[in-house]
Amino acid sequence: MTEAHQNPRLIRRRLDKAGIALSALCALHCMLTILLVSGLGVGAQFFLAEEIHRFALAIALVIAAVAIGWGALLHRRREPFVIAMMGLTFMGGALASPHGAQEAVLTIIGVALVSVGHIWNLRVSH
Repeated sequence: MTEAHQNPRLIRRRLDKAGIALSALCALHCMLTILLVSGLGVGAQFFLAEEIHRFALAIALVIAAVAIGWGALLHRRREPFVIAMMGLTFMGGALASPHGAQEAVLTIIGVALVSVGHIWNLRVSH
């Protein structure tokens, strides 16, 4: 395979890996927020800021669209794309929910599905 073909493939793989890592960070953020704000009563203005959630969703959307959309065009499998979009939908639903357990559950389900979409995309791209 020529370098021109390997470089875009490498970029897409890195984007998928970045999507997985960001999903893990998002889940960790949700769990730490519950612990710190509920248990200790600290950091509410930072951890519960709606701007963080909107920004994270925007980044997740761009990375998933590029990496998984690009992968779907190459490998012609729609499953990774559909799973990731379901996850992004859950994440969007979390934005519409009040802060608390419901928002955290929706977000964690969403980031898990986005991660599964990226992992599946990596596997079918070989």
